[in-house]
Amino acid sequence: MKNTLLPMLVALLISSRLFAQDSTGMVHDTLKTDTIVSVNEPVTKATIDETQGKSQPVYRIKPAIDIPITAVTTATTLFGFSKIYNKERLTVDEVESLDARNINRFDRSATRHYSESATKVANMLFYGSQPLPIIFLLDKKTRKDFPKLALLYLEAMGATGVPYVTAVYFGDRLRPYTYNPVTPIDFKLRGGSRNSFYAGHPALVATSTFFMATVFSDYHPESRFKWLFYTLAGAATAGTAIGRYLGGRHFPSDLIIGVTMGTASGLIIPRIHRNKDLSKRKTAVMPFFGESNGLTVVHRF
Repeated sequence: MKNTLLPMLVALLISSRLFAQDSTGMVHDTLKTDTIVSVNEPVTKATIDETQGKSQPVYRIKPAIDIPITAVTTATTLFGFSKIYNKERLTVDEVESLDARNINRFDRSATRHYSESATKVANMLFYGSQPLPIIFLLDKKTRKDFPKLALLYLEAMGATGVPYVTAVYFGDRLRPYTYNPVTPIDFKLRGGSRNSFYAGHPALVATSTFFMATVFSDYHPESRFKWLFYTLAGAATAGTAIGRYLGGRHFPSDLIIGVTMGTASGLIIPRIHRNKDLSKRKTAVMPFFGESNGLTVVHRF
């Protein structure tokens, strides 16, 4: 998993650096296209819609805040991967002393599963979902904001990655397949067998797919297809979680936490950067200029 994430994260981070230059142009264009209230002209709903409508960006980013946060979380995630995938190997005595009856009833069923085919399906969903932001280049509305969206995507992945690598590093929970007698002993002894808590594959799939669905919905709020994107996101996440469960890689509790954390990052990061459209506010305060200067308050009932 780390071998796939590293080049993708680096590529997106490089492209996001273009945002600093792009944001200047965006501000210039916004100032140029906005309409200043003319002399003695009353401020009406039409004026608000005209001045705050199409010229407003879908997302607003503060480079001085978002770029450092994204850089730190991305670096922390990559560093964490290097640690959790190089844990100390289990010993034969450790494995032979394991007893599935010591696992709580809710999670115990996972110890009966070990399927490489189910794991392969989960991996296909995982590897297929990670480069999904490239799709933004195919849409005219999102293409012009690709550096900004790439930065947001990295921020969302970092929001998922940091708590994940932290939990896995300190959790050290053995995977369910270590309790299963049909699992090859050499496979059980891997250091990665200690990385059960919590589920990283479903978490990252959820982040990527729900991020895609949220961005599409924000750029195309009237589209009838936006719910299809959310449905596909849920299906991809559930498919990954089921595959990891049947593969004996994670307990149900690991999967629930992973899916919850990943979905939250994919939904929340775009939402907190969403631009507040003044035309949709019930109350607006607008300046006016002319023989006298002041403010006009408009409230829509």
